[in-house]
Amino acid sequence: MKPVYSKLATAALLCSLGTTLHAAEVKVTWQEPDEYRDIDPANQSRGAFRKQVFTNLEEYFNELAQDLPDDAVWDITVTNVDLAGQVWPASFVGFGSTGGEVRLIKSVDIPRIAFSYTLTSGSGEVMKSADVSIKDMGFMDGLTQRNHWDNLRYEKRMLKDWFNEELSQKQLSRQ
Repeated sequence: MKPVYSKLATAALLCSLGTTLHAAEVKVTWQEPDEYRDIDPANQSRGAFRKQVFTNLEEYFNELAQDLPDDAVWDITVTNVDLAGQVWPASFVGFGSTGGEVRLIKSVDIPRIAFSYTLTSGSGEVMKSADVSIKDMGFMDGLTQRNHWDNLRYEKRMLKDWFNEELSQKQLSRQ
């Protein structure tokens, strides 16, 4: 005879497997990425680095979209990216003659991103639309060490701050 709690645990597990996170649909277009101000790799091919950055930012836009209405469509066209820091030869910044490159993060090399977006309801009504150009001049202030492993931590925080001011449920309900 099986204990009752194992049947309950199995039922709970099966129910949780059927549960999905709801979020708006996100469509991201990278317009003329060869013209972006700074999406330069350090010790990686340009194509592989660009793909990694685009994938990470798309995943982050999807993460942000979890706070949008479930049936909404968030259509984003990115027109410029300027990552925090600059890429320099490793020997130039004091890492010896390794022959590689490093991204040196200094407070003067701020992250920036420009994009346009349209947020549409499930019925097709435009809820909000804008051309956006954001930058974070204080990007090195107050960032905790808990996400030091994330190469796009400055850009993501900048996007999160913008999102909270412009597209959070609280902001959308005011419209």
